[in-house]
Amino acid sequence: MIVTKDVCFEYNASHRWHFPDIRIDAGGSMLISGLSGSGKTTFMHILAGILKPLSGKVFVNDTDIYRLSSGALDKFRGRHIGLVFQTPHFIRSLSVAENLGIAMKLAGNKVHTPRIQELLTRLQLDQYAKSPAYKLSTGERQRLSIARALVNSPAVLLADEPTSSLDDLRSSRVIELLKQLCVEQGSSLVIISHDTRLKSHFASQTIIHS
Repeated sequence: MIVTKDVCFEYNASHRWHFPDIRIDAGGSMLISGLSGSGKTTFMHILAGILKPLSGKVFVNDTDIYRLSSGALDKFRGRHIGLVFQTPHFIRSLSVAENLGIAMKLAGNKVHTPRIQELLTRLQLDQYAKSPAYKLSTGERQRLSIARALVNSPAVLLADEPTSSLDDLRSSRVIELLKQLCVEQGSSLVIISHDTRLKSHFASQTIIHS
């Protein structure tokens, strides 16, 4: 579950945002949209515990994340928040499967090979398990980024423009699979995007105004 209350952020006096309050229960999903420059990515970074708001609160599974110390927040994020960035990055020297394994280790978990194989199969990447991640296409890297975000079964999954590099068919399949996986593992899914193709996939939607 993720809940926000009265979140405000500013870079300077001329760039201040008052973000809408949101609540997404376990297994629920929400599309957050807005024009370019409206603060969508800033809001995602606040939800992820990366960018501290000027004021307001963010709760993940009843934990007020900005009351945690910096070190505690880093550990909490690794265990409970999955992130899909618009431009994914991986460790070039590791294979596709090894990149998922290192994500498990960094979260303090043991490498669970069946979980890795399950995600790679469901995201149609199993044939690349032993291949270097840098050899994947743009769309394949995006799907690997989704697998990495899900591998630790986070309480919250935050995805920034996850379909930007996908065609219509792949986009629809990935979004529906994300929703299905989050329902199965009880994660709250937040998609932040200006991709109008996604609107039909979400009953719950919020628009951020600049």
